[in-house]
Amino acid sequence: MAEIRNYTMNFGPQHPAAHGVLRLVLELDGEVIQRADPHIGLLHRATEKLAENRTYLQTIPYMDRLDYVSMMANEHAYVLAIEKLLNIDVPIRAQYIRVMFDEITRILNHLLWLGAHALDVGAMTVFLYAFREREDLFDCYEAVSGARMHAAYYRPGGVYRDLPDRMPQYESTLKNKNELDKLNTNRCGSLLDFIADFSNRFPRYIDEYETLLTDNRIWKQRTVGIGVVDPDRAIALGMTGPMLRGSGVAWDLRKKQPYEVYDQLNFDIPVGMNGDCYDRYLVRIEEFRQSNHIIKQCIEWLRKSPGPVISDNHKIAPPTRTAMKEDMEAMIHHFKLFTEGFHIPAGEAYAAVEHPKGEFGIYLISDGANKPYRLKIRAPGFPHLAALDEMTRGHMISDLVAIIGTQDIVFGEIDR
Repeated sequence: MAEIRNYTMNFGPQHPAAHGVLRLVLELDGEVIQRADPHIGLLHRATEKLAENRTYLQTIPYMDRLDYVSMMANEHAYVLAIEKLLNIDVPIRAQYIRVMFDEITRILNHLLWLGAHALDVGAMTVFLYAFREREDLFDCYEAVSGARMHAAYYRPGGVYRDLPDRMPQYESTLKNKNELDKLNTNRCGSLLDFIADFSNRFPRYIDEYETLLTDNRIWKQRTVGIGVVDPDRAIALGMTGPMLRGSGVAWDLRKKQPYEVYDQLNFDIPVGMNGDCYDRYLVRIEEFRQSNHIIKQCIEWLRKSPGPVISDNHKIAPPTRTAMKEDMEAMIHHFKLFTEGFHIPAGEAYAAVEHPKGEFGIYLISDGANKPYRLKIRAPGFPHLAALDEMTRGHMISDLVAIIGTQDIVFGEIDR
């Protein structure tokens, strides 16, 4: 008799189904996966080590580059850890702005996940639809921070600046005035007006995604019953976010361990029943709607509640540009803050946020210097990747692509 043996082959690291450099060593019996061994270390961003050689403020832009699809959510956990150690209060308006941008970031993240997951499984149109909405939200990022992706907008003590009174408008020498006016219809007011317009339009777009996918028989054949994780196993594997909620566990830090103003807002936690790729898809689709609902509540509050957006403690937060140019003491504060940075009393703190992918945590140890003694990142994607072997055993190679998609993996945070 011929000897029967399994094949061992590489899947990646350049495979388009993974957002980053995922290398899987697969042990195959024909096309059926017997074992999947994820190999990390091909990216090596060294964020945790770099942070030990930068002042606390200089590390904020590195947070954006961890999970580069959920930029402000990463910054949020980092500044929360600093604020915990410094024991400083954040103005209420800044808290509402942070929550609003956290939810904008959640929508941004889920749009990329939806487009890429559908594309991996073979559906082209959803990708184009999702990126249409991402452009609008990137414009919000750009209006408030000057950068379309890596915002560095959250600061210890609040946010970098208040929401602008006008939106950047389209300009072109190739389009006539009528075409430009049509493009700029919803950009004539403030940033809040633009976000309000988007939040009114967005439910219709979610319906379009659902029309394309939810009852599509090919989509259901590729996702129903694939990568099933039962609730107890999901908890044991350290899953969080939609991966955990898709298995039927109603765990969400915004409800269970509220931070900022989440305890004052009204929203629901979507939960799945079967723990398969399809349920995780439905959970994230419902998160679109819940995030949109939270954004609307924040807009309503921010419209009628002006106020400061950053702490007035100039040992931590810079003075205004005008004050800096007119007052000697303010100038000294400004100079010290951006050269030496602030010192944090010795101690340690852990702060976590409900990041679009799960629990994103920052463990910070200070020895009293102007730089962290140690910074450790709890990336939500890391335990999900560790569960990949268990989730894929007995599935076909094509199912592996659907499971990578449902995990919503981004390697910047995993290979930190």
